[in-house]
Amino acid sequence: MKSEYITRYLQMVAKKNWVLSVFLGTFVFLFWGGYLPHALSYAEQYQLFLWTPDYLLDCLNHPAGLVEWLETCLVQFYYLPWLGAMILALLFIGYQRMVASWLKAESFLLSFIPTIFLFWAMGDLDVLLSFPIAMIVAMAVAKIRLANRWLDICKELVLVPLTYWLIGPMAWLYVALRIVVDYKRFAWLPIWLLAVQLLLWHTVLAQVPLQSVIGSMGYYRSPSMVPMLWIVPLSVLLCVLADRFRLTQVVKWPVQAVAVVVLGWLAVTRGYADERYELVWQDYQIRNEHWDDIIQRAEQKTVETAFWSNSVNLALAERRQLADHMFDFYQSGIDALLMNMVRNPFSNIPAAEAFFRLGMVNSAQRYMFDMQESINNGRKSGRFTQRIAECYIINGKYNLARKHLALLKHSLFYSGWAEEAETYLGQEEKIAQHPVWGRLRQIRQHQDFLFYYPEMASMLGSLFNGNRSNTMALDYFVAQVLLNGDAPTFQQALPWVQQYGGYMQMPRGYQDAMNCIQRQGQVPASPYAAFISRMLAKAQEQQNNNVYETAH
Repeated sequence: MKSEYITRYLQMVAKKNWVLSVFLGTFVFLFWGGYLPHALSYAEQYQLFLWTPDYLLDCLNHPAGLVEWLETCLVQFYYLPWLGAMILALLFIGYQRMVASWLKAESFLLSFIPTIFLFWAMGDLDVLLSFPIAMIVAMAVAKIRLANRWLDICKELVLVPLTYWLIGPMAWLYVALRIVVDYKRFAWLPIWLLAVQLLLWHTVLAQVPLQSVIGSMGYYRSPSMVPMLWIVPLSVLLCVLADRFRLTQVVKWPVQAVAVVVLGWLAVTRGYADERYELVWQDYQIRNEHWDDIIQRAEQKTVETAFWSNSVNLALAERRQLADHMFDFYQSGIDALLMNMVRNPFSNIPAAEAFFRLGMVNSAQRYMFDMQESINNGRKSGRFTQRIAECYIINGKYNLARKHLALLKHSLFYSGWAEEAETYLGQEEKIAQHPVWGRLRQIRQHQDFLFYYPEMASMLGSLFNGNRSNTMALDYFVAQVLLNGDAPTFQQALPWVQQYGGYMQMPRGYQDAMNCIQRQGQVPASPYAAFISRMLAKAQEQQNNNVYETAH
């Protein structure tokens, strides 16, 4: 009786299936808006949607162009995370309802299985919104049928290449669904689609890898496609086939419900466990200048990377706590303050932000420019473009600044800032009164020098020596000296700390370092001694590895 009651209850819920769809949308909204707003900010900062005809035409100039345009149009609203969460909620509801439209009423619960797989797949930060959009379009277009048999076949000769050009390789899902509808009539479609792809690869897409042309173009931030992504459209196809062959009569409602719950739990716990989310969270706090949040979080969780150390040290410096508490936190090594350039669009964000606030404006501009050029799919970044424009304004290069501001003026959320910034161009007195730009003009490095990363301590010392009111540069200089293990320079710098640091007494971290130096590291409870010991052990391990590699 109990089993019959559960079955009857689930059937009643299925008839009112919008309740489950709304529940799905509510969960997605709360999950992304409340738990992962930093992931939305991460996605937004790697694209710049422009409200211009040229931008639309540029998107339509290659396969998957339509979904790329739709994706960037929607992702621009992630600038406001709650709005981005709402867009995702509606998209997931639309995706689930589109899958359900291919199923009979009694198979409604099956529509949540591909939806959960999609939710799981989007736990990868590099999966683009064009991926679910392309699947929705593919499923919608596959419903277009003509009554006349021959007209329907002729239609496919045009619609298959058109679908591929507009939504990319997800045209394979369209072809698969058409075959499910009528195998005998459309069994030739895969050959036709493959022929179209190969023809394009030999002509207009000659510079694109074949695997990208066939299976990945436009859905993933890097050129290669994660094979696991294809589980999502495959799950759609399998659910449709299960419905067509009436397997839901064998797999009853309770089993389907348990499968949905178990898959949902796995998607939440496994799909979003990537350690990168912690770094993306730090990046989000840096972007919004939530320094206290970074410090408090660092007391609870550590990610042993230079990115993490750069972020925490920047927050400590902004709160004038770097001298006291730097070695209370994990330090990655000599790159813990300002890491060297890495050719990807994310790793150097904390260093670029630190350079900017220190007054090393040219270094900040170079890092931001390199990161923008490292975006794998060739897009621009609104956040990076804005910072580059600021650097040009501070340096008085107004023509170059105007070019970047003109680009931002065609966007939605950066246009107001760009129009305001444009009023500063050439206005020296107005720039001098700006709370950020005016100060950076005073403390920036005015002398030209060759940027040489191994001499970072010298460059920071020169920066402070050029303007001794730049206490952040002083803190970073002494901190870099300590990271280098340069005891003589540290002792020589202490008079600067006493005279210009603004401290009532010698910072606790400096006292600990001096005690460690005087006692040659024999200080069991010393954070700085622990750091030096770890760096020496790491250097010895590296030396042993080099000897082993040379010997073999």
